[in-house]
Amino acid sequence: MLTLILGGVRSGKSRMAERLAADISDQIVYVATAEAKDVEMQERIALHQTHRPEHWKTIEEPIHLAKALFEYGTAENVVIVDCITLWITNLLLADERFKTGRDEIEALIMELKRGRCNLVLVSNETNSGVVPMDALSRRFCDEIGVLHQTLAALADNVILMVAGIPTWVKQTV
Repeated sequence: MLTLILGGVRSGKSRMAERLAADISDQIVYVATAEAKDVEMQERIALHQTHRPEHWKTIEEPIHLAKALFEYGTAENVVIVDCITLWITNLLLADERFKTGRDEIEALIMELKRGRCNLVLVSNETNSGVVPMDALSRRFCDEIGVLHQTLAALADNVILMVAGIPTWVKQTV
């Protein structure tokens, strides 16, 4: 089962992902894509860590997401990836031509199509506002928008979080 959870900052996406995963299994692998490059991000990461039970396995992987899913995505595990938007940011900054990004996105899509585990993807819905002024931000919006469409098409469930309330956009019965 593949579930995509979208929403704004502090909309309850991560908590929803954690609840869904815990309802499926007690063997949770939490793949974190954030990098703690400043104090504010360190605080955000620490807050997220306080919500996770100690028996959950945490993997920090800012770039090679498909590889982490291949390694930890087994039938016994539920994998949470938090979050796709930070992962895309990392890929955009990895190289100017976005070759790493293209390769990693392709590898992720191939791994998702294998469907080897229950997987919950968390991502920020960022394209509901104005078009950004700078080229990198516009590129980010384009890349994440296209990726969200691809992920939603592959997903069994798509949930949009608004103020802590889940709205099921797509639901497999």
